[in-house]
Amino acid sequence: MNLKQLLHHFTEELIEIYDEQEIISIFNIVVAHVSGFNRNQLMLNRASEIEKVKCNEYLQILSRLKTGEPLQYVVGDTVFYGLTFKVSPAVLIPRPETEELVDWIIERCSSEEFKALKGGSILDIGTGSGCIAISLKKKLDFKVSAIDISEGALVVARGNALLNNAEVNFIHADILNYKSDEKYDVIVSNPPYITMEEQKAMHQNVLENEPHLALFVSDEKPLIFYEAIADFALSNLKDNGLLCFEINEYLGKETVQMLSDKSFVNIELKKDMQGKDRMILASGVKLRNDSF
Repeated sequence: MNLKQLLHHFTEELIEIYDEQEIISIFNIVVAHVSGFNRNQLMLNRASEIEKVKCNEYLQILSRLKTGEPLQYVVGDTVFYGLTFKVSPAVLIPRPETEELVDWIIERCSSEEFKALKGGSILDIGTGSGCIAISLKKKLDFKVSAIDISEGALVVARGNALLNNAEVNFIHADILNYKSDEKYDVIVSNPPYITMEEQKAMHQNVLENEPHLALFVSDEKPLIFYEAIADFALSNLKDNGLLCFEINEYLGKETVQMLSDKSFVNIELKKDMQGKDRMILASGVKLRNDSF
């Protein structure tokens, strides 16, 4: 079997799960993973016979993909903000929307307004694979810490920090009851925010493979983690520091109102590239005045 025939086989086997363009994209990634070919090399070698060992590896990968297991878990890594991150079912697969949040934070922290924060500190809450914390560490001259309730996630995150040569202080903690005397210039989080009602509309391969602990909240308290993180920031965010969230697209106004009620200011709600309310930046500038 050659690569051209193998693509045809992948298409036949996966067409009930993915459309044809998605299958081609998946196949390109699998070829890069197994044979080390980029797209140009794939085209040049598509008529070449695949050696038996590699052919078996391709078929094993295809067998896992047919179950609906996400490609990133099958190959074991993904690219986020230009960096390679190992992933496993212990962590969420990093999404492009989260890259947009990272980009916004870097842009803001690199601006004239926030240049004084150089050499400051960042806390990433619910770090998962470590993609936010590590990407920020690679781009900003900040001390970075990250917490997660899942020990399994922290194992993955620590490995990714080593892989990307990024110094991050990882902490095993639950933000719902975490206390600290540390003060931060930036607090960022992409916490669980999908309601149980929204779960019904989600793709089955996400529900069956990605960690529910990192995804879902109750319909009754959809902002439970945002409220806890905001309360933590009331005590632990420095004056003029930034509180940064990825949010549920359907709860943008509610999240803004919650932050306003807690005396945060300069609250900015931003849409992602798909036009969905997805990110919030707020300042804690007023917080130190509340005690006077």
